[in-house]
Amino acid sequence: MNTGRVNPQQSVETQGMVGLGNVYYNLVEPALIQEAIKRGEGRLGQGGTFLVTTGKHTGRSPKDKFVVRTPRTENTIWWDNNGSMAPDAFDRLQADMLAHMSGGDYFVQDLYAGADPEHRVDVRMVTELAWHGLFIRNLLRRPDRDELDSFTPNFTIINCPSFTADPRKHGCRSGTVVAMNFDKKVILIGGTAYAGENKKSVFSLLNYLLPEKGVMPMHCSANHAPDDPEDSAVFFGLSGTGKTTLSADPDRVLIGDDEHGWSERGIFNFEGGCYAKTINLSEEAEPEIYGTTTTFGTVIENMVHDPETLELDFEDDSLTANMRCAYPLDAISNASETGLAGHPRNIIMLTCDAFGVLPPIARLTPAQAMYHFLSGFTAKVAGTEIGVSEPQPTFSTCFGAPFLPRRPEVYGNLLRDKIARHGTACWLVNTGWTGGAFGVGSRMPIKATRALLTAALDGSLEGGAFRKDPYFGFEVPVSVPGVADVLLDPRQTWEDPEAYDVQASKLVEMFADNFAQYVPYIDDDVKAAAIG
Repeated sequence: MNTGRVNPQQSVETQGMVGLGNVYYNLVEPALIQEAIKRGEGRLGQGGTFLVTTGKHTGRSPKDKFVVRTPRTENTIWWDNNGSMAPDAFDRLQADMLAHMSGGDYFVQDLYAGADPEHRVDVRMVTELAWHGLFIRNLLRRPDRDELDSFTPNFTIINCPSFTADPRKHGCRSGTVVAMNFDKKVILIGGTAYAGENKKSVFSLLNYLLPEKGVMPMHCSANHAPDDPEDSAVFFGLSGTGKTTLSADPDRVLIGDDEHGWSERGIFNFEGGCYAKTINLSEEAEPEIYGTTTTFGTVIENMVHDPETLELDFEDDSLTANMRCAYPLDAISNASETGLAGHPRNIIMLTCDAFGVLPPIARLTPAQAMYHFLSGFTAKVAGTEIGVSEPQPTFSTCFGAPFLPRRPEVYGNLLRDKIARHGTACWLVNTGWTGGAFGVGSRMPIKATRALLTAALDGSLEGGAFRKDPYFGFEVPVSVPGVADVLLDPRQTWEDPEAYDVQASKLVEMFADNFAQYVPYIDDDVKAAAIG
């Protein structure tokens, strides 16, 4: 039985998914929650949220992600970063997954990936779990109901957590698999209930398709000044660096918290919702995000809660430190209705420096911006990936290596060209440690970070005095209202300044060693950008 609104020419049967049980098309939030509760997938939480746990997978499984190797992808995929799957192995995987799905009930959501109609991708998500349908409905952009009558998917994603892949037969690594076939325009996800795989599969897809159109896909949050979409800002950074927190500024309009494109007309949100980390979330520090945890339809993922009152425990990470909530953007009072803005006047590169070396903010030249963008230095935060239990220093190129199908220089060159064309100011912001490395120092005060960002975004920081950092060559402000001067010079925050010098020298060497892989592909000024 098929139920719900759908283009009659684009049912799942026309896509080869035959023999399924009930197929529910484009159910809205109340119906999805009812179906999820009926199937025992979770429980209703305070305010009409949906509480769910995802089992052994509480984060992404990047080593289980594969791209099908075909003549089209042979010379366009960054194979050092992406697992390779043979076409016949994918065919066997797809056939076995569809056979496994036979007779089962499935939920279909037809959605848009991208707020700009010229560059969006129409995505069909087919999910075994009703709450996965709710999740992706919260995260992507929803067509108007009458648009569903003519909706034709560009790509289809099938997510079946109960399916277990066979590495020998399917050419994968384990029973968990994320397989992307750009020729067939199909993505298969099996063996994991972690909802983040849904959203990041769409992001990886856009990261492959959009550069061909001259559009730069970005792992970033974005906002703009009130009543002025032309005064926009982009915040690059991996999970845990503060993209969601810092872009949710009550004095600015939120465009989105995680994924955007930069086209010839400006920036646009890929998504229609947010997937925020909730560990240690407080009403005082982040009232808007906190409020979504009791908003109807929000998915609450892997959070410990009182079994009777259903009150959430924001400090208990016994399930995972990667606890999350997923909600539509309209749950945030100052969110953009269009998801569109002009070319960014400021770019913020967020890093979580576990070594305690980098200053809280630094001004970058265009060459330095490309250097730090390609370097993507940060720390993996506990719980974001399986096996990461504490912050670990890492270089994740373009602040999003796990989601990059193409070589980093493709994205780096797009960034550099657009910065030059539009005169965008670039800043490196450290939300990590000060006064020593992780385990010795303390986390950068968020109030100081917000004050520095405000000064950068309103233009007042540009007019102040700067010093040149002796290790990285970028410029660091000497004094900023509302921020202790000592915080701006990380060497002064260490009890032993000579120990800081040793640590800083090590970090410079780590940067240089990591960047050696890009030297054959970039210009001389970028090669020399880190050392002043």
